Amino acid sequence: MNALSCSINTLYNISGVEVGQHFYWQIGGFQVHGQVLITSWVVIAILLGSATIAVRNPQIIPTGGQNFFEYVLEFIRDVSKTQIGEEYGPWVPFIGTLFLFIFVSNWSGALLPWKIIELPHGELAAPTNDINTTVALALLTSVAYFYAGLTKKGLSYFGKYIQPTPILLPINILEDFTKPLSLSFRLFGNILADELVVVVLVSLVPLVVPIPVMFLGLFTSGIQALIFATLAAAYIGESMEGHH
Repeated sequence: MNALSCSINTLYNISGVEVGQHFYWQIGGFQVHGQVLITSWVVIAILLGSATIAVRNPQIIPTGGQNFFEYVLEFIRDVSKTQIGEEYGPWVPFIGTLFLFIFVSNWSGALLPWKIIELPHGELAAPTNDINTTVALALLTSVAYFYAGLTKKGLSYFGKYIQPTPILLPINILEDFTKPLSLSFRLFGNILADELVVVVLVSLVPLVVPIPVMFLGLFTSGIQALIFATLAAAYIGESMEGHH
């Protein structure tokens, strides 16, 4: 139980981790990271705008933007089906939203070094550059796979904690807290490192040298989005499958 309590406290306390300078908005009694909301709104606007433009006149034989978005949808469906199984259908929107939001957030940081935009107080950064964003996405994933397991199996879902032997009960419980920790820190650490490298190179050699690093950042950013979405789907599929 002490290990479980430490895991809960750790997950709660990392929301206070700060890298760089932040500026805050005071909304009621809450202090909100303003730069995360601004860049998140930019990402959401890009996604909604792109989808609206691409599918406003759907064609039977897709071309251009519609063809691209259908390809993305097929890709997300394949990832979901591979990890979840035949009951993947209802989870495609969730997995797709995670993948697209993280992908565009990561690319926004790789293409546009937000930190070089000077503000009177604080600095901008990609949404996934902030630990609060990645923790929130990881917690949503945890809620999703608990919901999936309870919806399909009811209270018998909790029987997994004593499989294959009741001795493993503490370890199986602890695993549910290490999953969001690993998801959030993996994404946060990789995106933060990539943005910092690009910012440093842009400030030192602003013309040519940063370009290869930015292209590498685009690749790793896409991989990180795929890893997060794949693991989220895998956790949901694991919670829905039978005990072995």
